[in-house]
Amino acid sequence: MTIFLLTMLLVVILLLAEIPVAFSFGIGALTFAYTTGNNISFLIPHGFKTASGFALLALPLFIFAGILMAEGGISDRLLNFVNAFVGRIKGGLGAVTVLTCALFGAISGSSSAAIAAIGQIMIPRMVREGYPEGHATALVACSSVLALMIPPSIPMIIFSITGGLSVGAAFLSTIIPGIMLTLLYCILNFWFLRNNEHIKVEAPLSFKEATVGVAKAGYSAGFALLMPIIILGAIYSGIATPTEAAAIAVIYAIPVGLFVYKGLSLRSLGSVTVRAVTMTGSIMAVLFFLFIMSRAMILEQVPKELAEALLQISDNKYVILLLINVLLLLIGMIVDDISGSVLAAVIFLPVIQQLGIDPIHFAAVVGVNLGLGNVSPPCAPMLYMAGGVSKLSLDKYIKPTLKFLCFGHLPMVLLVTFVPELSLFLPNLVMGN
Repeated sequence: MTIFLLTMLLVVILLLAEIPVAFSFGIGALTFAYTTGNNISFLIPHGFKTASGFALLALPLFIFAGILMAEGGISDRLLNFVNAFVGRIKGGLGAVTVLTCALFGAISGSSSAAIAAIGQIMIPRMVREGYPEGHATALVACSSVLALMIPPSIPMIIFSITGGLSVGAAFLSTIIPGIMLTLLYCILNFWFLRNNEHIKVEAPLSFKEATVGVAKAGYSAGFALLMPIIILGAIYSGIATPTEAAAIAVIYAIPVGLFVYKGLSLRSLGSVTVRAVTMTGSIMAVLFFLFIMSRAMILEQVPKELAEALLQISDNKYVILLLINVLLLLIGMIVDDISGSVLAAVIFLPVIQQLGIDPIHFAAVVGVNLGLGNVSPPCAPMLYMAGGVSKLSLDKYIKPTLKFLCFGHLPMVLLVTFVPELSLFLPNLVMGN
């Protein structure tokens, strides 16, 4: 356990020194394996075997489908569709941003893709309409992590495969918390802006005009809205596995982008493919070293020792869950959502199972916690990415971010942790016990 903690400290130092994530975990994995006397020639083939599993093929396919739809013009259609409902009320653009990030998450499964696609459009638009720049940036950053909770979520795929859980059940576990957090962010957006007199509000439409506008926007966004229905419908009807559904998503996205929305061309399709391959390669490098480290940790019985250490503090499962929440938050602050999901599955899942807590419930706890960590300083990768889009310094958007987190995301973390029914209702309803 001492060697493991020192290894984690080494990884954190390397990350804070801005060493790439894959190299940081690679150095950590090899250091841990060497110092504990594990055979590297045994661990490396294990890393290759795990990383090349059939189920993990869903990862590059969902990444490819998400980039295809982002470049193909889907974000504009989703924005126009949501804007037709709430865009003409005070604070409506903020609600449009939150709802569109949630919808985009149901297509891309990536919070960084949501910031890139939605943030570049909505932050400048909100600022032009009188929104404070810090509020607009914070709203995009916090809403982007809804993509971790609305399936198909890439981190949830990684967590399920690493922990040997049902991907479909893990997907279902975060839907209700994701919808609740979406509505909560919309409410907070309206509340924080209630006294702002600088926000421009468009003249209201008549019922007939509003109905026509919604119908036109819905027709235009029809193919975009149909995509998550096809993906999730194929998975939960039993027609396809998550990997096969990801392949269906790619096959669907290419003609829609080329011939329906016409945001893609044959030339841009090549550049999109290169981007998807590059992103997949960087993620797979991280996963390869994490799988090596996880195997070495299991051989050294680190999860068992951690469980015993936590049980010495308290044998109350809710106290243990609260402690694990704090540790998950720290992990989310330091590493990206993909790395965090692997670490959560390897380090904490055995502890959870030993306590008799449902692992699907824990999947939802991991999903909401990593989202909170990804927008919480000091590292906060999604927060800084949103700041890069708006070109603001941290002091301009840190206060509104903390307000959204304290009154929105943190209460949701506690609800999901201590009210298991929120995350287990849909899995039990759809898939049974």
